[in-house]
Amino acid sequence: MSWISNYVRPKFRALVTRSDIPENLWEKCDSCGQMIFHRDLANNLRVCTHCGHHMRIGARKRLELLFDDGEYVAEPLPETVTDPLRFRDRKRYSERLRESRNKTEESEAIIVAHGTVNGYPLVVAAFNFAFMGGSMGVAVGESLVMAARLAVDKGAPLLAIPASGGARMQEGILSLMQMPRTTIAVDMVKEAGLPYLVLLTDPTTGGVTASFAMLGDINLAEPGATIGFAGARVIEETIRQKLPDGFQRAEYLRDHGMVDMVVDRREMGATLGQLIDLFQRREPRSTVIPLAEAADALPENPSLDETAAAGEERQAAE
Repeated sequence: MSWISNYVRPKFRALVTRSDIPENLWEKCDSCGQMIFHRDLANNLRVCTHCGHHMRIGARKRLELLFDDGEYVAEPLPETVTDPLRFRDRKRYSERLRESRNKTEESEAIIVAHGTVNGYPLVVAAFNFAFMGGSMGVAVGESLVMAARLAVDKGAPLLAIPASGGARMQEGILSLMQMPRTTIAVDMVKEAGLPYLVLLTDPTTGGVTASFAMLGDINLAEPGATIGFAGARVIEETIRQKLPDGFQRAEYLRDHGMVDMVVDRREMGATLGQLIDLFQRREPRSTVIPLAEAADALPENPSLDETAAAGEERQAAE
């Protein structure tokens, strides 16, 4: 009996028990509540197969979707002071940074990369919301300035992809100073005659919205993305009025002129390629006919004086 209990039964259980099955095979949609198989969700670029809700994706994955063949070069971020104010709440700011870096395997809440889209060079500054809510501190502001300089040096458009809760409170006034710095960086790109595009993703709020995120030559947004400055609840309590349905959503902002286009994630690469082609193409798409040749090719028509005279004779006869 002991031989069966100690040897046969464990062997039998090992054969029929699957211990290597991951626990996250299914994911629940935040919008419709449907359960989606993880492979189907990945194949659909984390867009719900039932309702089309766009779930959040990482910055690296987004870069792979945008660049040609998923290939790009990530630039090392500039070094800045790690904890300028020696801030501490329930944890030290330095500890929070260390935890976020271990969790995301990134040094900051932004990635600056360059590559080609539709054959044209492009510089991208993409936020990673998983890193302290994509908050903008000194390092993020300095990285955006670096991205603008890189775009000017390469003569390439700059695309910003914010996904942020706003300024990083652990850096106080220094984080708020990044708002004018990033605005100046955008002006640097525009003064060089280069396009500046923005892809607003969920969420884009706070000081990020109040600075570089709304200054694009063309502002794109993903469907259903939350875009605003203050939270809807704070606004309602301030103005003491009920906000309209869909307030601070991408579609609402498009209908009210704050966003130019709301584009499905599965079509974002093609749309960006078309926009960059329109901005960067120097030659016309079709053959240009010289004005003299075009005039010679027109059929002969009576002069204006002859037409007027004929009209007067017709009126006299009547």
